[in-house]
Amino acid sequence: MSVRFRILHCLRTPVGGQFRHVHDLVEGQAEMGAEIGVICDAQAMSEETDAALNRLAENCTLGVTRVPMTRRMGFADWLTQGKIAKLAAKLDIDVLHGHGLEGGAYARLAGRRLKRKGKHTKIVYTPHGGSLDHSPASPIGRFIRMAERRLAPLTDGMIFESRFVRQLYAETVGQPACPVRIVPNGLYRHEFYESLLEDNAADFVFIGELSKAKGIDVFLEALAAHQNIFPGKAIIVGSGPDEARVRRLARKLDLGSRVSFSGVQAARTAFVRARCVVVPSREESFPYIVLEAAAARMPLIATNVGSIREIAGDVGMPLIPAGDVEALASQLRVFLADPKPFLARAAKLQARVAERFTAENMTQAVIDFYIAELGAGSYKKQAQEAVKAS
Repeated sequence: MSVRFRILHCLRTPVGGQFRHVHDLVEGQAEMGAEIGVICDAQAMSEETDAALNRLAENCTLGVTRVPMTRRMGFADWLTQGKIAKLAAKLDIDVLHGHGLEGGAYARLAGRRLKRKGKHTKIVYTPHGGSLDHSPASPIGRFIRMAERRLAPLTDGMIFESRFVRQLYAETVGQPACPVRIVPNGLYRHEFYESLLEDNAADFVFIGELSKAKGIDVFLEALAAHQNIFPGKAIIVGSGPDEARVRRLARKLDLGSRVSFSGVQAARTAFVRARCVVVPSREESFPYIVLEAAAARMPLIATNVGSIREIAGDVGMPLIPAGDVEALASQLRVFLADPKPFLARAAKLQARVAERFTAENMTQAVIDFYIAELGAGSYKKQAQEAVKAS
Protein backbone atom coordinates (compact mmCIF):
# COMPACT_ATOMS: atom_id res chain seq x y z
CA MET A 1 0.00 0.00 0.00
CA SER A 2 1.30 3.44 -0.92
CA VAL A 3 1.25 6.02 1.88
CA ARG A 4 1.55 9.78 1.88
CA PHE A 5 3.07 10.41 5.29
CA ARG A 6 5.42 13.27 6.02
CA ILE A 7 7.92 11.87 8.54
CA LEU A 8 10.84 13.49 10.34
CA HIS A 9 13.37 11.14 11.99
CA CYS A 10 15.41 12.64 14.82
CA LEU A 11 18.67 11.13 16.13
CA ARG A 12 21.89 12.47 17.57
CA THR A 13 24.87 10.61 16.12
CA PRO A 14 24.69 9.33 12.52
CA VAL A 15 26.87 6.26 13.13
CA GLY A 16 26.54 2.69 14.38
CA GLY A 17 23.57 0.34 14.58
CA GLN A 18 21.08 3.07 15.42
CA PHE A 19 21.96 4.95 12.26
CA ARG A 20 21.80 1.73 10.23
CA HIS A 21 18.26 1.25 11.56
CA VAL A 22 17.23 4.80 10.64
CA HIS A 23 18.86 4.55 7.21
CA ASP A 24 16.98 1.34 6.38
CA LEU A 25 13.71 2.73 7.72
CA VAL A 26 14.08 5.92 5.69
CA GLU A 27 14.82 3.99 2.52
CA GLY A 28 11.88 1.64 3.02
CA GLN A 29 9.41 4.37 3.92
CA ALA A 30 10.49 6.43 0.91
CA GLU A 31 9.90 3.43 -1.35
CA MET A 32 6.36 3.22 0.05
CA GLY A 33 5.73 6.82 -1.02
CA ALA A 34 6.31 8.69 2.25
CA GLU A 35 8.11 12.02 2.28
CA ILE A 36 11.03 11.79 4.69
CA GLY A 37 13.32 14.19 6.49
CA VAL A 38 16.13 13.56 8.97
CA ILE A 39 17.54 15.84 11.64
CA CYS A 40 20.75 14.97 13.48
CA ASP A 41 23.82 16.38 15.21
CA ALA A 42 25.94 18.94 13.38
CA GLN A 43 28.96 18.33 15.59
CA ALA A 44 29.54 14.67 14.66
CA MET A 45 31.69 15.41 11.62
CA SER A 46 33.94 12.97 9.81
CA GLU A 47 34.38 11.60 6.31
CA GLU A 48 32.41 8.52 7.37
CA THR A 49 29.41 10.45 8.71
CA ASP A 50 29.38 12.90 5.81
CA ALA A 51 29.38 10.05 3.29
CA ALA A 52 26.64 8.22 5.20
CA LEU A 53 24.43 11.31 5.34
CA ASN A 54 24.98 12.01 1.65
CA ARG A 55 23.73 8.50 0.86
CA LEU A 56 20.78 8.97 3.19
CA ALA A 57 19.86 12.30 1.57
CA GLU A 58 19.05 10.49 -1.68
CA ASN A 59 15.85 9.20 -0.01
CA CYS A 60 15.00 12.36 1.94
CA THR A 61 12.70 14.59 -0.06
CA LEU A 62 12.33 16.77 3.06
CA GLY A 63 16.09 17.05 3.43
CA VAL A 64 18.78 16.17 5.96
CA THR A 65 19.19 18.92 8.55
CA ARG A 66 22.05 19.16 11.05
CA VAL A 67 21.84 21.12 14.30
CA PRO A 68 24.06 21.04 17.42
CA MET A 69 23.05 18.23 19.78
CA THR A 70 24.78 17.20 22.99
CA ARG A 71 24.83 14.11 25.20
CA ARG A 72 24.26 16.16 28.35
CA MET A 73 21.32 18.39 27.62
CA GLY A 74 21.55 21.96 28.91
CA PHE A 75 20.37 25.48 28.11
CA ALA A 76 21.66 25.38 24.53
CA ASP A 77 19.43 22.40 23.89
CA TRP A 78 16.33 24.53 24.43
CA LEU A 79 17.38 26.32 21.25
CA THR A 80 17.89 22.97 19.51
CA GLN A 81 14.45 21.61 20.38
CA GLY A 82 13.00 24.91 19.24
CA LYS A 83 14.72 24.50 15.87
CA ILE A 84 13.38 20.94 15.57
CA ALA A 85 9.86 22.08 16.38
CA LYS A 86 10.12 24.96 13.89
CA LEU A 87 11.35 22.61 11.15
CA ALA A 88 8.60 20.06 11.86
CA ALA A 89 5.95 22.79 11.72
CA LYS A 90 7.36 24.27 8.52
CA LEU A 91 7.38 20.84 6.84
CA ASP A 92 3.89 20.01 8.18
CA ILE A 93 5.14 16.71 9.62
CA ASP A 94 2.67 13.92 10.41
CA VAL A 95 5.09 11.84 12.52
CA LEU A 96 8.16 13.03 14.43
CA HIS A 97 10.11 9.86 15.25
CA GLY A 98 12.91 10.12 17.82
CA HIS A 99 15.66 7.49 18.06
CA GLY A 100 17.87 6.78 21.08
CA LEU A 101 18.01 8.69 24.34
CA GLU A 102 18.99 12.07 22.89
CA GLY A 103 16.95 11.82 19.69
CA GLY A 104 13.93 10.69 21.69
CA ALA A 105 14.28 13.55 24.17
CA TYR A 106 14.63 16.20 21.45
CA ALA A 107 11.68 14.80 19.50
CA ARG A 108 9.37 14.70 22.50
CA LEU A 109 10.29 18.14 23.78
CA ALA A 110 9.85 19.56 20.29
CA GLY A 111 6.55 17.69 20.06
CA ARG A 112 5.31 19.45 23.19
CA ARG A 113 5.96 22.79 21.52
CA LEU A 114 4.16 21.67 18.38
CA LYS A 115 1.07 20.59 20.28
CA ARG A 116 0.97 23.83 22.21
CA LYS A 117 0.71 25.53 18.83
CA GLY A 118 -2.21 23.30 17.83
CA LYS A 119 -0.28 20.88 15.62
CA HIS A 120 -1.44 17.24 15.48
CA THR A 121 1.98 15.74 14.84
CA LYS A 122 2.35 12.27 16.40
CA ILE A 123 5.48 11.71 18.48
CA VAL A 124 7.04 8.25 18.29
CA TYR A 125 10.05 7.06 20.29
CA THR A 126 12.39 4.10 19.73
CA PRO A 127 14.84 3.73 22.68
CA HIS A 128 17.25 1.38 20.86
CA GLY A 129 18.20 -0.13 24.21
CA GLY A 130 21.71 1.25 24.59
CA SER A 131 20.78 4.08 26.96
CA LEU A 132 19.11 1.56 29.28
CA ASP A 133 22.25 -0.55 29.66
CA HIS A 134 23.57 1.74 32.39
CA SER A 135 22.93 0.34 35.88
CA PRO A 136 19.92 1.95 37.60
CA ALA A 137 22.18 2.34 40.65
CA SER A 138 24.74 4.49 38.80
CA PRO A 139 24.37 8.31 38.60
CA ILE A 140 23.98 8.22 34.80
CA GLY A 141 21.54 5.32 35.07
CA ARG A 142 19.38 7.21 37.59
CA PHE A 143 19.45 10.34 35.43
CA ILE A 144 18.41 8.46 32.30
CA ARG A 145 15.48 6.77 34.01
CA MET A 146 14.34 10.03 35.61
CA ALA A 147 14.45 11.71 32.19
CA GLU A 148 12.54 8.82 30.59
CA ARG A 149 9.78 9.04 33.20
CA ARG A 150 9.40 12.79 32.73
CA LEU A 151 9.28 12.48 28.95
CA ALA A 152 6.84 9.55 28.94
CA PRO A 153 3.67 11.75 28.99
CA LEU A 154 4.92 13.49 25.84
CA THR A 155 5.09 10.20 23.89
CA ASP A 156 2.26 9.16 21.56
CA GLY A 157 3.73 5.75 20.72
CA MET A 158 6.80 3.60 21.38
CA ILE A 159 8.50 1.06 19.14
CA PHE A 160 10.91 -1.43 20.69
CA GLU A 161 13.40 -3.49 18.68
CA SER A 162 12.96 -6.57 20.83
CA ARG A 163 11.12 -8.18 23.72
CA PHE A 164 14.32 -7.78 25.73
CA VAL A 165 14.38 -3.97 25.42
CA ARG A 166 10.61 -3.80 25.98
CA GLN A 167 10.97 -5.73 29.25
CA LEU A 168 14.06 -3.76 30.30
CA TYR A 169 12.18 -0.51 29.83
CA ALA A 170 9.19 -1.77 31.84
CA GLU A 171 11.40 -2.96 34.70
CA THR A 172 13.65 0.10 34.97
CA VAL A 173 11.44 2.97 33.78
CA GLY A 174 7.86 1.71 33.99
CA GLN A 175 5.06 0.41 31.82
CA PRO A 176 4.38 2.82 28.92
CA ALA A 177 0.94 4.40 28.98
CA CYS A 178 1.01 4.95 25.20
CA PRO A 179 0.55 2.36 22.42
CA VAL A 180 3.56 0.05 22.05
CA ARG A 181 4.80 -2.32 19.36
CA ILE A 182 7.84 -4.59 19.07
CA VAL A 183 9.43 -4.28 15.61
CA PRO A 184 12.76 -6.11 15.16
CA ASN A 185 15.54 -4.77 12.98
CA GLY A 186 15.96 -6.41 9.59
CA LEU A 187 18.22 -6.85 6.59
CA TYR A 188 17.68 -6.50 2.85
CA ARG A 189 17.22 -9.56 0.67
CA HIS A 190 20.52 -8.96 -1.14
CA GLU A 191 22.37 -9.29 2.18
CA PHE A 192 21.61 -13.01 2.37
CA TYR A 193 24.32 -15.11 0.75
CA GLU A 194 27.01 -17.67 1.60
CA SER A 195 30.32 -15.99 2.36
CA LEU A 196 33.41 -17.32 0.59
CA LEU A 197 36.71 -17.51 2.45
CA GLU A 198 40.17 -16.30 1.58
CA ASP A 199 42.78 -19.03 1.23
CA ASN A 200 44.64 -17.76 4.28
CA ALA A 201 41.51 -17.07 6.38
CA ALA A 202 42.00 -16.81 10.14
CA ASP A 203 39.96 -18.92 12.54
CA PHE A 204 37.98 -16.15 14.24
CA VAL A 205 36.96 -12.54 13.64
CA PHE A 206 35.61 -9.89 16.00
CA ILE A 207 33.79 -6.98 14.33
CA GLY A 208 32.69 -3.97 16.34
CA GLU A 209 33.61 -1.17 18.68
CA LEU A 210 36.71 -1.78 20.77
CA SER A 211 35.15 -1.12 24.16
CA LYS A 212 34.54 -2.88 27.45
CA ALA A 213 30.86 -3.37 26.62
CA LYS A 214 31.78 -5.44 23.57
CA GLY A 215 33.89 -7.87 25.62
CA ILE A 216 36.95 -7.75 23.39
CA ASP A 217 39.19 -8.28 26.45
CA VAL A 218 37.32 -11.49 27.25
CA PHE A 219 37.86 -12.67 23.68
CA LEU A 220 41.62 -12.04 23.88
CA GLU A 221 41.92 -13.81 27.22
CA ALA A 222 39.94 -16.77 25.84
CA LEU A 223 42.28 -16.96 22.86
CA ALA A 224 45.24 -17.03 25.22
CA ALA A 225 43.77 -19.79 27.38
CA HIS A 226 45.18 -23.23 26.52
CA GLN A 227 46.79 -21.76 23.39
CA ASN A 228 49.37 -24.53 23.38
CA ILE A 229 46.56 -27.04 22.71
CA PHE A 230 44.43 -25.14 20.18
CA PRO A 231 46.39 -22.11 18.89
CA GLY A 232 43.65 -20.35 16.95
CA LYS A 233 44.27 -17.13 15.02
CA ALA A 234 41.99 -14.11 15.06
CA ILE A 235 41.39 -10.77 13.35
CA ILE A 236 40.08 -7.74 15.26
CA VAL A 237 38.04 -5.43 13.03
CA GLY A 238 36.99 -2.04 14.35
CA SER A 239 38.10 0.89 16.45
CA GLY A 240 36.94 2.52 19.64
CA PRO A 241 37.74 4.21 22.93
CA ASP A 242 39.61 1.20 24.35
CA GLU A 243 41.73 0.40 21.30
CA ALA A 244 45.05 1.26 22.95
CA ARG A 245 44.18 -0.81 26.02
CA VAL A 246 43.10 -3.75 23.88
CA ARG A 247 46.34 -3.69 21.89
CA ARG A 248 48.35 -3.61 25.13
CA LEU A 249 46.40 -6.59 26.44
CA ALA A 250 47.11 -8.57 23.25
CA ARG A 251 50.82 -7.92 23.71
CA LYS A 252 50.67 -8.79 27.41
CA LEU A 253 49.00 -12.12 26.57
CA ASP A 254 51.69 -12.83 23.96
CA LEU A 255 49.16 -12.94 21.14
CA GLY A 256 51.20 -10.85 18.71
CA SER A 257 51.63 -13.67 16.18
CA ARG A 258 48.02 -14.86 16.45
CA VAL A 259 45.95 -11.68 16.56
CA SER A 260 45.96 -8.90 13.97
CA PHE A 261 44.18 -5.54 14.08
CA SER A 262 42.77 -4.30 10.78
CA GLY A 263 40.87 -1.14 11.70
CA VAL A 264 37.33 -0.44 10.49
CA GLN A 265 36.00 -2.59 7.64
CA ALA A 266 32.58 -3.49 6.30
CA ALA A 267 31.26 -6.70 7.83
CA ARG A 268 30.93 -8.29 4.40
CA THR A 269 34.64 -7.66 3.77
CA ALA A 270 35.64 -8.98 7.19
CA PHE A 271 33.60 -12.19 6.85
CA VAL A 272 35.80 -13.53 4.04
CA ARG A 273 38.85 -13.20 6.26
CA ALA A 274 37.86 -15.71 8.96
CA ARG A 275 35.96 -18.95 9.48
CA CYS A 276 33.88 -17.97 12.53
CA VAL A 277 32.42 -14.72 13.92
CA VAL A 278 32.79 -14.13 17.66
CA VAL A 279 30.44 -11.76 19.54
CA PRO A 280 31.75 -11.71 23.14
CA SER A 281 29.66 -8.75 24.30
CA ARG A 282 28.92 -7.93 27.91
CA GLU A 283 26.00 -5.74 26.80
CA GLU A 284 23.89 -5.55 23.65
CA SER A 285 20.49 -4.34 22.56
CA PHE A 286 19.72 -5.81 19.13
CA PRO A 287 23.13 -6.29 17.46
CA TYR A 288 23.20 -5.93 13.68
CA ILE A 289 26.44 -7.90 13.54
CA VAL A 290 24.56 -11.05 14.62
CA LEU A 291 21.99 -10.52 11.86
CA GLU A 292 24.73 -9.86 9.30
CA ALA A 293 26.73 -12.92 10.31
CA ALA A 294 23.60 -15.04 10.13
CA ALA A 295 22.71 -13.65 6.70
CA ALA A 296 26.19 -14.54 5.42
CA ARG A 297 25.80 -18.07 6.84
CA MET A 298 28.82 -17.56 9.07
CA PRO A 299 29.46 -19.87 12.03
CA LEU A 300 28.83 -17.84 15.16
CA ILE A 301 29.92 -17.87 18.80
CA ALA A 302 28.07 -15.34 20.95
CA THR A 303 27.16 -14.44 24.50
CA ASN A 304 23.68 -14.65 25.96
CA VAL A 305 23.01 -10.91 26.24
CA GLY A 306 20.40 -8.50 24.96
CA SER A 307 18.26 -9.82 22.12
CA ILE A 308 20.72 -12.42 20.79
CA ARG A 309 18.55 -15.24 22.18
CA GLU A 310 15.56 -13.83 20.31
CA ILE A 311 17.53 -13.84 17.07
CA ALA A 312 18.86 -17.37 17.60
CA GLY A 313 15.47 -18.79 18.50
CA ASP A 314 15.30 -22.57 18.35
CA VAL A 315 18.33 -23.25 16.12
CA GLY A 316 20.19 -24.80 19.06
CA MET A 317 23.05 -22.31 19.24
CA PRO A 318 24.75 -22.59 22.68
CA LEU A 319 25.06 -18.99 23.87
CA ILE A 320 27.64 -18.44 26.61
CA PRO A 321 27.55 -16.27 29.77
CA ALA A 322 28.91 -12.76 29.34
CA GLY A 323 32.36 -12.19 30.80
CA ASP A 324 33.10 -15.92 31.18
CA VAL A 325 36.60 -16.45 29.75
CA GLU A 326 36.63 -20.21 30.26
CA ALA A 327 33.20 -20.71 28.63
CA LEU A 328 34.28 -18.69 25.60
CA ALA A 329 37.63 -20.50 25.41
CA SER A 330 35.77 -23.81 25.49
CA GLN A 331 33.59 -22.82 22.53
CA LEU A 332 36.62 -21.63 20.57
CA ARG A 333 38.29 -25.00 21.15
CA VAL A 334 35.14 -26.90 20.16
CA PHE A 335 34.98 -24.99 16.88
CA LEU A 336 38.65 -25.63 16.12
CA ALA A 337 38.20 -29.33 16.85
CA ASP A 338 35.06 -29.76 14.71
CA PRO A 339 33.42 -26.84 12.87
CA LYS A 340 30.71 -28.98 11.20
CA PRO A 341 28.01 -28.44 13.89
CA PHE A 342 28.65 -24.69 13.73
CA LEU A 343 28.23 -24.74 9.93
CA ALA A 344 24.96 -26.67 10.25
CA ARG A 345 23.60 -24.17 12.78
CA ALA A 346 24.71 -21.29 10.54
CA ALA A 347 22.50 -22.58 7.72
CA LYS A 348 19.51 -22.90 10.07
CA LEU A 349 20.07 -19.45 11.52
CA GLN A 350 20.30 -17.92 8.06
CA ALA A 351 16.90 -19.40 7.16
CA ARG A 352 15.37 -18.12 10.40
CA VAL A 353 16.71 -14.58 9.94
CA ALA A 354 15.65 -14.50 6.26
CA GLU A 355 12.09 -15.32 7.32
CA ARG A 356 11.73 -13.11 10.39
CA PHE A 357 14.23 -10.26 10.28
CA THR A 358 13.95 -8.36 7.01
CA ALA A 359 14.04 -4.64 6.28
CA GLU A 360 10.77 -4.99 4.38
CA ASN A 361 9.01 -6.48 7.41
CA MET A 362 10.47 -3.80 9.66
CA THR A 363 9.35 -0.93 7.44
CA GLN A 364 5.85 -2.28 6.95
CA ALA A 365 5.39 -2.89 10.66
CA VAL A 366 6.46 0.66 11.56
CA ILE A 367 4.12 2.19 8.98
CA ASP A 368 1.29 -0.06 10.22
CA PHE A 369 1.95 1.21 13.74
CA TYR A 370 1.77 4.82 12.64
CA ILE A 371 -1.61 4.13 11.04
CA ALA A 372 -3.34 1.57 13.23
CA GLU A 373 -2.21 2.65 16.68
CA LEU A 374 -1.66 6.38 16.27
CA GLY A 375 -4.13 7.28 13.53
CA ALA A 376 -1.57 9.76 12.27
CA GLY A 377 -3.18 12.36 10.05
CA SER A 378 -6.03 10.95 7.97
CA TYR A 379 -4.15 7.77 7.15
CA LYS A 380 -6.03 5.42 9.45
CA LYS A 381 -9.18 6.13 7.44
CA GLN A 382 -7.15 5.92 4.22
CA ALA A 383 -5.83 2.50 5.22
CA GLN A 384 -9.28 1.20 6.15
CA GLU A 385 -10.71 2.34 2.83
CA ALA A 386 -7.80 0.72 0.97
CA VAL A 387 -8.46 -2.57 2.75
CA LYS A 388 -12.19 -2.43 1.89
CA ALA A 389 -11.41 -1.64 -1.73
CA SER A 390 -9.07 -4.64 -1.99
